[in-house]
Amino acid sequence: MTFSGLKSVSKSHTEDQLARLDERTRRSPVGAGFVERGHFFDSAASMWVSGELVHVEDLVLHDAHMDVRTPTHELVIAHSILRARRRIAASDSGWALSDAGISALRGRPVDAVAEREGEGTIDDDDAVRAPDADTESADDAFAQHFADIDAVLARSERLLTEHGAKTALQPPTRVEPSGRDPLIYDQDWDEAERLSRWRDTISEADALPASLGAAVLWDAWETLEPLQRQHWLGSILVGSYLRSRGKVASHLLAFNVGLKAISRERRRSPIHTTRLIAFLDALSSAAEAGMKELDRLGQAKDQMERRLRNRRSSSSLPDVLELVLSRPIVSAAMISKAAKVTPRGALNLVSELGVREITGRGRYRGWGVL
Repeated sequence: MTFSGLKSVSKSHTEDQLARLDERTRRSPVGAGFVERGHFFDSAASMWVSGELVHVEDLVLHDAHMDVRTPTHELVIAHSILRARRRIAASDSGWALSDAGISALRGRPVDAVAEREGEGTIDDDDAVRAPDADTESADDAFAQHFADIDAVLARSERLLTEHGAKTALQPPTRVEPSGRDPLIYDQDWDEAERLSRWRDTISEADALPASLGAAVLWDAWETLEPLQRQHWLGSILVGSYLRSRGKVASHLLAFNVGLKAISRERRRSPIHTTRLIAFLDALSSAAEAGMKELDRLGQAKDQMERRLRNRRSSSSLPDVLELVLSRPIVSAAMISKAAKVTPRGALNLVSELGVREITGRGRYRGWGVL
């Protein structure tokens, strides 16, 4: 595979855009708020790319446990993406691409040996050391509690046995060896083998520039489709790869925000080179959108800080300011919880801070920086 054409078309521009965004985020006074807002925007954009619509304001309220309606299935998936992004951003740069990282993000149990290696070495003496007197006394105390629990379980088992005639008439549920429901999962879909093939492309990507290597990983993920029900994990892993290469080290790039600007015909083109160039353009678009977002947040911070002058030191306005900069939208209940004031007091704080109302909904009001 040759990449000479890609290197001369858009690689250098993409590399420059990502480097500028990384440096500005690292030095910006609103960098922390920008990073947190990016998690929300990228999660909603990831659902949009996959053909599902999730409103950012609903995602913010769901994350704060303040839903105004019953959460939809799409909203729950978007929140899973949000939590995965936060977990990766809070971990080491190479954790997400490791065996333990991918297993944890997939919700699979991590091998015990890997956990030991991650937590540190264990001395042989610790494994064979005899328990002391305090440990034995604690074990005796817990043993009594466990005995009581066993007695309750025994009584429950007898009751279930007496009423077993009713359940015996029901046909047994088919359990697959893999433990997965055949109505939901394709039993012939070997996720482990596909994921192993995708990880083999990392060595190929390491030999290329960071942005081009990320393009190769993204195209391989779209082609192989390693995971049946967590396909959204691919874009986050690609962002983590850019972070591990040091190209965007200050944060986890909101790649899907840029991917929204790319037409589906280019993203799904049968021509391999067209798909890679589309990915590089998506990176440039995401970096450009990020720099515009930094400009907006910086201007909004300067304007709102002017209203903090000559305020008493115990004022709650600084807390509201930080909340507004770290969320795409805030509600009166969120402000009330963060500033520890009444709902009426939260409305007064919003009025004093001069934040723009952006929802226009009757069921709840929301404010934020556009």
